[in-house]
Amino acid sequence: MKHLVVNSHMLSSVGGAFYPTGYSMLMFPNGEIARQVGKRLIDSDVSGDDVYLVPPDEILSQIAPTVHDGDSPLPSAGTDGATVRAYTKLARDGHTGLLVKTPDAKAAERMMEIVRTVPYSMAQRYRTLVIEDL
Repeated sequence: MKHLVVNSHMLSSVGGAFYPTGYSMLMFPNGEIARQVGKRLIDSDVSGDDVYLVPPDEILSQIAPTVHDGDSPLPSAGTDGATVRAYTKLARDGHTGLLVKTPDAKAAERMMEIVRTVPYSMAQRYRTLVIEDL
């Protein structure tokens, strides 16, 4: 499991909001549950290089700043800004994230089989032009 460093490949080409195409962002009530799920994903053959632990401070310092006044004077047409704001609110309440590579629906469903065994706050899969609720 790696720690997240947001790079240009994880940002939307329009507006620059956090948009890691081919990944799913999961939010959990605390870091222990997030680490537990990350370990279970790796134990189930997901590469450790494809699982990022994202503590609240990293969400607030790396993901939250990708959405600023980009919605002014008009809101964006997409949901990427609203999704980042939801992560930000959860992080302020102490929630921890996992970013997991999910290149297709089958990988996302295998991941969610593990995620659904614990309490989670939010699960979003980033596809080209679509943020999918999981």
